[in-house]
Amino acid sequence: MLILMARPTPQTHDEILAAAARRFAATGYRGTSLQDIATEVGCSKAAVLYHFANKEAILTELMAPAIEALCSLDERIAEQHGPADAQRVAAEGFVDLAVRFRNEIAFLRGEFPELLQQPVFAHIQQISERLIDAFAGHSERASARVTALVLLAGIAETCGEFADLTDQELGDALLGLLRRALEPPVH
Repeated sequence: MLILMARPTPQTHDEILAAAARRFAATGYRGTSLQDIATEVGCSKAAVLYHFANKEAILTELMAPAIEALCSLDERIAEQHGPADAQRVAAEGFVDLAVRFRNEIAFLRGEFPELLQQPVFAHIQQISERLIDAFAGHSERASARVTALVLLAGIAETCGEFADLTDQELGDALLGLLRRALEPPVH
């Protein structure tokens, strides 16, 4: 009597997420197909679709912890009672978030503006605007707002470039830069 055993399936939810993260980091979100992810996992595209409705669902799940942390930072900034406190909380919180989620930031590189157009990420644009405002010390001065935007974008870009630095080294370097570059809020 011959008994056929089902072959163990490597197509677990977590394996698909890990493969997608690697592919997104290597070729970008737009440059990665569901078939690319399936090939990396060693399964069929249908198996990927069994676990996720589409590529957007994979991205949404991959980004969920980072988005949750960003929303939490937004709430902490809103609780501050003055521009200097809001600026400090924004700077320290954003550096922590960017360093902690540097892998996720890496696979959004160059595609962030387009991804913000997706409904699931729509609220991120408003949070970004509030971060710029906090970094600028709630100032309307052009110099403060330009500096804030350049620093936010630069932090995100930098986190993907220095994989050889520890989180502590990268965080310390970024916070030092922010302390030197941000204009103190005008009271």
